[in-house]
Amino acid sequence: MKRKLAAGNWKMNGTNATLGELQTLTAAHPDPRIDILICPPATLIVQAAALTADGPLMIGGQDCHTAPSGAHTGDISAPMLADAGASAVLIGHSERRENHHETNALVADKATSAWSAGLTAVICLGETLAQREAAQTLDVIATQLDASLPGGATGANTVIAYEPVWAIGTGLTPTTAQIAEVHDFLRARLADRLGEPGANAIRLLYGGSVKPANAAKIFAISNVDGALVGGASLKSSDFSPIISALEQA
Repeated sequence: MKRKLAAGNWKMNGTNATLGELQTLTAAHPDPRIDILICPPATLIVQAAALTADGPLMIGGQDCHTAPSGAHTGDISAPMLADAGASAVLIGHSERRENHHETNALVADKATSAWSAGLTAVICLGETLAQREAAQTLDVIATQLDASLPGGATGANTVIAYEPVWAIGTGLTPTTAQIAEVHDFLRARLADRLGEPGANAIRLLYGGSVKPANAAKIFAISNVDGALVGGASLKSSDFSPIISALEQA
């Protein structure tokens, strides 16, 4: 039976002083019944991995290049992340898709690179508000999933995160019915491609303004195997209740 996953994306936040939050989080959940992944900025991965080496927390990167090495100033490769102590990497977050014009094809290539380095690829999908209002959500999700997920995906190397763009950092949250519709659709779409056993092994996370106040309600939704949390993962006092809610789901 797959373990549920609480993942935290620190985005462009955090300094060495912030790393104490990891120790506080470990002390609060020394033996969690779920997996916990923290994705700090690249500048903190080595230190974060060293701090959590003997505890339950896993450390991940926020992005990787498609190539293992080369003349790519400012970029970080998947093997570099693994060497720094990461075990996973976020791929295709909406902020990367929008701000850096990442295509589905590029996302797929990054996922393949992550797998080659032994990293779990957390592939992010999601629609904009305009697409939601135009009743295009499932079409957008289908296109992103089909083109962003390379062949060879398994429960061991892949996690899918549904993050409606319009709910990220806005305080807005889709209704439980809207979240269920997309997660059920994702599971069915994966089953068509991988078969039911393969599809059921892949964890589906919900992301978008997940907070302690709404976590339990979200985790009760069908086919929600955890969360990808942004701002609320920066402080253990906010992230810990979300982890506890997932453990109890």
